[in-house]
This record gives sequence, structure tokens and C-alpha cells, in this order.
Amino acid sequence: MGQDKQVFDNVLDLVGNTPLIKLNNITASLKGNYYAKVEAFNPGHSSKDRIALYIIEQAEKKGILKPGDTIIETTSGNTGFSIAMVSIIKGYQCILAVSSKSSPDKIDMLKTMGAKVYVCPAHVSADDPRSYYQVAKRLHEETKGSVYINQYFNELNTDAHYHSTGPEIWNQTDGKITHLIACSGTGGTISGTAKYLKEQNPNIKVIGVDAYGSVIKKYHETQEFDEKEIYPYRIEGLGKNLIPTATDFDVIDEFVKVTDEESAHTAREIAKTEGLFVGYTSGAAMQAIKQLNEEETFNDNDKIVVIFPDHGSRYMSKIYSDKWMNEQGFFDSVNAEKAETIEFVK
Repeated sequence: MGQDKQVFDNVLDLVGNTPLIKLNNITASLKGNYYAKVEAFNPGHSSKDRIALYIIEQAEKKGILKPGDTIIETTSGNTGFSIAMVSIIKGYQCILAVSSKSSPDKIDMLKTMGAKVYVCPAHVSADDPRSYYQVAKRLHEETKGSVYINQYFNELNTDAHYHSTGPEIWNQTDGKITHLIACSGTGGTISGTAKYLKEQNPNIKVIGVDAYGSVIKKYHETQEFDEKEIYPYRIEGLGKNLIPTATDFDVIDEFVKVTDEESAHTAREIAKTEGLFVGYTSGAAMQAIKQLNEEETFNDNDKIVVIFPDHGSRYMSKIYSDKWMNEQGFFDSVNAEKAETIEFVK
């Protein structure tokens, strides 16, 4: 049956071709025209569907993956969900090493999708045997017939976005995009998208979003890995305590750092102003835009595309929980919530 009738063989046919949605309210006082690439419209509700499907299909083409094999990966949640979803459809086993920073919702989702989940401590160095990188490597060595995706050091992560996200944004803006704003974790999304866009127009400015507590911004500016930059932070899927080779620093013009607290409030603001229920990193990307406006980065004619990587449902026990926000000290007199819960008593 034809896709013109919106009938598909399976969920994997729905990966990619996500909409570009104009931001009208949250950007009202800002210079420029803003469009969000809303990756929550992927069937696995995040941009990671693109890399999971692309990397697995490339492995199949090369004969690396065979029926009944096991796919192993490190993930803060979204990539794991996407890999588990692809594995179900294609008939693979799935084992995931997950950071303890991942929300309980994400971990429950992974188990629901049939994955075997190992939860590893978040605040240890990348080469610590307990880190999710090392646990995944060990599981790969111990598991016969397994393939380790290794998204942080896999150039196919970048290629997936070069072949899909980049061309989509170029076509959706009729080539008029002037700036790309995207968070950088593994760096695959921003690097692949930027590489394609800069090939079409080298004048497009690419701005990466990094977290306080991460080494990425300083490494981009100095080529120096500075351990003193590293400290615990709360945002998932943004920033790193190592340098992923999937990040192509040459196609990124600059990085902006954002705080946990402001990113959380900005994610909530996106929901309340645009009706878009997006994740923590989307709040971080929008927060970067606010900061860039304070620096007068944009003018009224600019066409700015921001990537919103995932859906808010992944963060119900975190940024969308008043209890969690209170525990982090994120509700102060300025950002006290206006919404009320009214209980009807019999």
C-alpha cells in the first residue's frame, strides 16, 4: 500500500522527515525568525531513531549483523530506546548500558521495549570500569555474536544526520537558513547536519550548545582537554566528560554553555507558550538562543533553525515534576510555578 495514503509496513518507515515548526510566542521579543526541527515526531520520539536505523542497516549491508545477533550500546536513554525499537522489528537482542543520570521513566521505557538494561554510575570517569562506556565494552567482549554501536566514536552517527536531517532542513527552509542551533552530546546530530548545510552554503553559522560541567566548549576553543572543566550536572544527552570523535569541531562555529536550571525552566516555557511538549535538551537549545540574543547575534532577517531532540514524556520524573524541581532548588521567587492543582473533595 502506498505511503501517499499514510499506510506503512512498520514503524521504521516513519523515521525522519520530521516537521519544521515556526516558534511564535517564546521568540516574540527576539530578533530573527525561528523554526524548530521537532524530532519528537519520530516514532521513537527522538532524533536518535535516525542513527539507530542508519547504523544498524549499514551493519546489515556489511554483513556485520546477522539474524539473532545482539546489539550493545551506551546510552543516556534515547539512543537505547531507538535501538530497542529497531531490534524488535529486525529480530535482534538488545543490551544497554545506561547512565544512572537517566530518568527512571527512560529506564522503564527501555525495559518495556525488551532491552536488557545495566544501570551504571554517572559521575565516574570515562575509563572507570563502572562507567557505561567500559561496561558496554565488557558486555560486547563477553557476548558472542554481538555488535557494539559505540555512538560516541562511530562516524556513521554523523553520516546518518548528513544524509537525513541536513537535507531535510535545507529543503524545508528553501535554502534560506542562516543559523543552526543544536545541542552537542555525541556530536553526531550537529556535525552531520552542519556538514551538509555548510556544503550548500558555507556562510550558515552553526552554534553548538554545551553544559556547564562539560569539556566540549573549551576543547573547541583551545584543542585542550581540561579535566578541571568536569563536574556533575543534570541535563541528559548534552555535553561530555570526554571528546567524542563523532563530533566534527571544524563545522561548528562556536559553542554556548547553558545551566541546568535555566534549561529546565525554558523547556517548561516552550510547553506553555508553543504547546510543544519537549525534553530537557530542547530547553537547553532554546536557552542558548535567549543568551545569543542578549549578545545581539541575530538580526530581523535571519532564519534560525533550532533542533528540539526529544519529547517531554521522557522527563516526567525530572523537569516536569514539581517535586524534582523543588529538590534541585530550581523553584525560587522568580521562577515559582503559576499552575495550580485543584483537588475536588467529596
